[in-house]
Amino acid sequence: MITQNEALNIEACLRSVHFADQIVVLDSGSTDETVQLAQKLGAEVSVNSQWQGFGIQKNRALAFAKSDWVLSLDADERLSVELQAEIQEALENPIADAYCFPRLSSYCGQYIHHSGWYPDPVIRLFRRGVAQFSDDIVHEKLVVQGSISQLRNRLLHESFPDFETVLDKIDRYSTAGAQSLIGKGKSSSFPKALGHGMWAFFRTYFLQMGFLDGWMGLALAISNAEGTYYRYLKLWLLLLDQKASSPTS
Repeated sequence: MITQNEALNIEACLRSVHFADQIVVLDSGSTDETVQLAQKLGAEVSVNSQWQGFGIQKNRALAFAKSDWVLSLDADERLSVELQAEIQEALENPIADAYCFPRLSSYCGQYIHHSGWYPDPVIRLFRRGVAQFSDDIVHEKLVVQGSISQLRNRLLHESFPDFETVLDKIDRYSTAGAQSLIGKGKSSSFPKALGHGMWAFFRTYFLQMGFLDGWMGLALAISNAEGTYYRYLKLWLLLLDQKASSPTS
């Protein structure tokens, strides 16, 4: 697990993996009680504040793992009781090199069952040595060299406990997303940013049936539109800054 200022989440997360032989936490320089809480719950805590993105940091944490099997979690995730039992059963007689779980995420106190958020399968359990994370700054992926099987029970994701968290993540993730896009040579403009945002709303609310999640589904669709719009708007502004600072401009 990688962390930064996760004191409100880390205890529930770590208690859900009480059966693990080793718990590794790589902190990025928390200023709250994240490190102390993790140590109190038996985690092996290291600190590396040289942040280069989620993928690189997760691979750093992976290097500390010693067991044959590795479970990767974010601090705002936790295993349901049913998934805890299913994981332990699967590891007694493994049939694959990695396992993915359906992830059920919450938005401002409501679990979202549509809107493109569920079943949201994520690969999190794997044999050590057969997988590593991509080097993406944000939205990193686990790249597996081997077979993958599906578990039935849910990973719970307390992703947006309140609207302040929504606004904070929209700002941070849109900035990181813009930096990732500019690194990939992507282009943008104001009309493109507006179009991407409108499409994100239409896809979430209508194509992915966000309307079935009630008012929170509408709020989530608007949030997705804002996050996408800001990501491409920030990319456009970064490109303008690059052009303005270019010697040939």
